[in-house]
Amino acid sequence: MKFDQNRLTRIDQFINDHITQNHIAGANVLVMRNGEVAYNKSFGYADLPTKRLTKSDDIFRIASFTKAVTSLAAMMLWEEGKFLLDEPVSKYLPAFKDMAVVDTFNPEDSSYTTKPANREITIRDLFRHTSGLAYPIPYLSEDKMVAIYSKAGIRLGMGTTEITNLQHMEMLAKVPLLHQPGEHFTYGLSTDLLGYLVETWSGQSLPDLYQQRIFQPLEMNDTYFTIPAGKHHRLVSIHQPMEDGGIAKVEYPIFDGADPSYPNQPSTFFSGGAGLSGTIEDYAKFLTLFLNKGIYKDKRLLSPKTVALMLSNQLPEGVTASPVPQMTADFAFGLGFALETDKNDYVLPLSSGSFSWDGAFHTHYFADPKEQMIGIMLTQQYFSPYWSLRETFQNVVYQALVD
Repeated sequence: MKFDQNRLTRIDQFINDHITQNHIAGANVLVMRNGEVAYNKSFGYADLPTKRLTKSDDIFRIASFTKAVTSLAAMMLWEEGKFLLDEPVSKYLPAFKDMAVVDTFNPEDSSYTTKPANREITIRDLFRHTSGLAYPIPYLSEDKMVAIYSKAGIRLGMGTTEITNLQHMEMLAKVPLLHQPGEHFTYGLSTDLLGYLVETWSGQSLPDLYQQRIFQPLEMNDTYFTIPAGKHHRLVSIHQPMEDGGIAKVEYPIFDGADPSYPNQPSTFFSGGAGLSGTIEDYAKFLTLFLNKGIYKDKRLLSPKTVALMLSNQLPEGVTASPVPQMTADFAFGLGFALETDKNDYVLPLSSGSFSWDGAFHTHYFADPKEQMIGIMLTQQYFSPYWSLRETFQNVVYQALVD
């Protein structure tokens, strides 16, 4: 596998240091190369109050890892001719026909004025987050959009039990966009809307479609929107670093007032952008599909050309990344993934052609086709300031390569 085994132990030091400093309670880490596991370890606690140790088959809220799964499902349907990338969303959900864009905003009372959108949102906009749809929570969105979405009852989508996917999307269509479609990369609810369209094109719910067409073929036996009762005990608890330097289990409502144990509870809204929970082994299988250009154990889910399209930069020259959350220099994004390109290859150690993303509870992954390498780090932290974990994790993996 061509890793320096002694240098791989620096991953141990990296994780244990952050546990000692109460930045995280525990973690699972997996590194693969050429289809073989090079490193697979569990650290710390899955639940601090009970001192339950983290195990390799524990289930984590993978949150925005869900976006790549939704993108895969959509592109499988694209291959079947269900839609075209540059069709307007309104062709399939008419509520998005005549969208408005925020013009002025008054922070005192959250009132605003709008102007017409200069074009319709396309399906490609949803994949690449250029729709102008934002997120309804502070550290992922600008304050004005948090206020506007809050008044309108727009939800993040994790643990939602009051509305369905269709109801949520129709509500979203009534609020203005942050900016003109195609103007900026804005991280937000685009993939949730894409998830609803997947249901429309397929005639199936996201849980049913993903189980039948993705999880079963990829042998992802522990990934769910709602975890079965027999596996509830494997869900890792959420923890939060405290201002006094400690760390505590989160036993209070999280995003949108959701119960922290929401993956163990029935839901009516299946978030295509953030709804899944699963194991580290399962997500490694998912990423392996893309390193293998659409095939897993002789089962083809996508053509090589479709995979190449998904891993091609979809942000035209001049399209900038909105400031919240902040993106790396020369940021590039494909159909569901952040990309390492020749233009931004000076920023991170990943090879050009690599793809990656993160999740809201500090889950991080990358996959490098050139090195045939996968790295995944799963933790469960709420509103943690330690986002540098992602970049440091990449560093300590790449420094162990010997070729």
